[in-house]
Amino acid sequence: MSNKRTGGRRRGDRTESGRTGAVPAPAPKRRHGTKKAAHKAGRPTAAKTTRDGGSRQGRGEARRLVEVHNHYRRELTQVREILRQVRKGSASIDRARGRINTLALATADGGFSEICRASCRSLAEHHRLEDRTVFPHLRRSQRSLQPVLDRLDKEHRTIHTLLKDVDRALVHLARNPGDHAPVNRAINLLTDAVLSHFAYEERELLGPLARYGFAPGPRR
Repeated sequence: MSNKRTGGRRRGDRTESGRTGAVPAPAPKRRHGTKKAAHKAGRPTAAKTTRDGGSRQGRGEARRLVEVHNHYRRELTQVREILRQVRKGSASIDRARGRINTLALATADGGFSEICRASCRSLAEHHRLEDRTVFPHLRRSQRSLQPVLDRLDKEHRTIHTLLKDVDRALVHLARNPGDHAPVNRAINLLTDAVLSHFAYEERELLGPLARYGFAPGPRR
């Protein structure tokens, strides 16, 4: 199947998103770090199905995936902003935390390191839920998704490794106050990997989710 793109998005994506009511995010055009985190080359594409756009419930679940991803996109941006403020000395950690008191990250109570770890734990749990529930269901429902789901599972493992790298960098920062280089590199690499992964996942899964939902059961 052709993977030709128009304006950075595959032909047919507009039709698929129109059916689901959810629009996949475009792939990031710039990297935050200097190292490639997730290579786009080799990412499989599932064959398009001729089935309809799914049920109202399924379309709502497809939109929910985008909403969840957008939540993590915002939190990654906020973590990066906190780090920038602390690094530049323009705000104390406590003052920076006050800027995000409406976010889930504000439940952390151990300064910047715990704020960052809270985001990482939440993201890891999101991926575990997909791996244990959503992906097995989609594998059973649409055989052409097998290569895509295998690739997404592989990228989940890569991101899990990057989350561990961030944790190690935070330990280093705690032991070496002022040395932000390791945590900067780790968070840049994590950000690039996550944003690229989310865009790919949305591109491939919004249609199937609209048809089959997150789990087995009748669709309304």
